[in-house]
Amino acid sequence: MKTLTKLIGSSLLAVSLAACTANAETGMAKQQSAAASGDTTMVGGAPMYPSKNIIENAVNSKDHETLVAAVKAAGLVETLQGEGPFMVFAPTDEAFAKLPAGTVDDLLKPENKAQLQKVLTYHVVQAAAMSDAINKMIADDNGVHAVPTVAGGKLLAENDAKGNITLTDENGRTATVTIADVRQSNGVIHVIDTVLLPK
Repeated sequence: MKTLTKLIGSSLLAVSLAACTANAETGMAKQQSAAASGDTTMVGGAPMYPSKNIIENAVNSKDHETLVAAVKAAGLVETLQGEGPFMVFAPTDEAFAKLPAGTVDDLLKPENKAQLQKVLTYHVVQAAAMSDAINKMIADDNGVHAVPTVAGGKLLAENDAKGNITLTDENGRTATVTIADVRQSNGVIHVIDTVLLPK
């Protein structure tokens, strides 16, 4: 796995651990200020420019080697360079590490490409909703908003006690958005702490 990620190089859709920690402590206030500033957001030690697409920005990041390996293995790079709009819920390396031992290695095998594509596109929505819009949808739907994914399944968006957005998959696994509103020219990235899995 280490060899594979080294060959692939810089990582996709990442956020620094320091940013994740800071945001976890400050909740939605941190998320909203990042979006409201209109400036570049540091992701994986590199600035994410709103004028560049998801891939153009992500190649400079260093914290999500597992995710970039998966995106390349699944053949989704061109898709995420497309016009969009895309809303990507991007799991960290630590999120992938929570999966049972061997899961990631198995998904990266060529014979499992279709399954890998389904897992990854379960984290993608054909829209570009910022956190304030997601929170409004949650409120309008009495606390739980169903989010349709490109994979065909749905995620349930809610708010936790700190006001952070959480997402629950069809298996009952819940991820928290640790940093939201990383603007891209073709959409937005929201970083999450758990890999979501379709049925």
